[in-house]
Amino acid sequence: MIDLTGKRGVIFGIANRHSIAYGCAEVLASLGAELCVTYLNEKAKPYVDPLAKQLGTDMLLPCDVAEPGQLEQLFQHLEQTWGTIDFVIHSIAWSPLEELHGQLVDSSAEGFAKAMDISCHSFIRMAKHARPLMPNGGTLLTMSYHGAERVVEHYNLMGPIKAALESSARYLAAELGKDAIRVHSLSPGPMPTRAASGINAFDELMDDAVARSPLHRLGTPEDVGKMAAFLVSDHASALTGNLIHIDAGHHLMA
Repeated sequence: MIDLTGKRGVIFGIANRHSIAYGCAEVLASLGAELCVTYLNEKAKPYVDPLAKQLGTDMLLPCDVAEPGQLEQLFQHLEQTWGTIDFVIHSIAWSPLEELHGQLVDSSAEGFAKAMDISCHSFIRMAKHARPLMPNGGTLLTMSYHGAERVVEHYNLMGPIKAALESSARYLAAELGKDAIRVHSLSPGPMPTRAASGINAFDELMDDAVARSPLHRLGTPEDVGKMAAFLVSDHASALTGNLIHIDAGHHLMA
């Protein structure tokens, strides 16, 4: 059995109860982990606040990684309140909708750069701020998608950005290994989340995943949470730098 009692960490990216981040939070909390949960802004807070209460945490903090200073303030609060942390789960991504729906070749430098900053470089910044709060080691997890490895129709701009995120996780694993900090990318398959709803023809993508995956089903946020719990636990102390698919085997199929 996995027991996360005594472990503390922060989860970024909960928008509603269907979020992959919430699936992770729910499983980790059920196994005894103490959580800090973030919300994007005041508009999002009423949706996240009741979920934080269900998780049994009163540490609900604002964090928009695109706003200067907010990420730094959050980690300062964690240091002042807890002193140390054991894990960070990064489950945030963003792209200008018009560029996500357009061809990569037509993407603007500004849109691409902002999507890269929010979706990828924010994870690197989190690693930098988490490092001094993990004197005894810890775990950093981020969420990718199979469109980083193969061309997935309609994924467009986000494919190269998620590829950069996966590569960043590998380099962070190499750099932070000496501090006993382990880094992984998780690659869930298509799931009916709010973030995924911005992708054109997403229902067709989910139907295809069910039809062609070896297990003939979709993964769920809870499935991702179970994998996250294992990786955060001491049972995974010899693992780092992995890309792990949680998609019922869909990534195997041509």
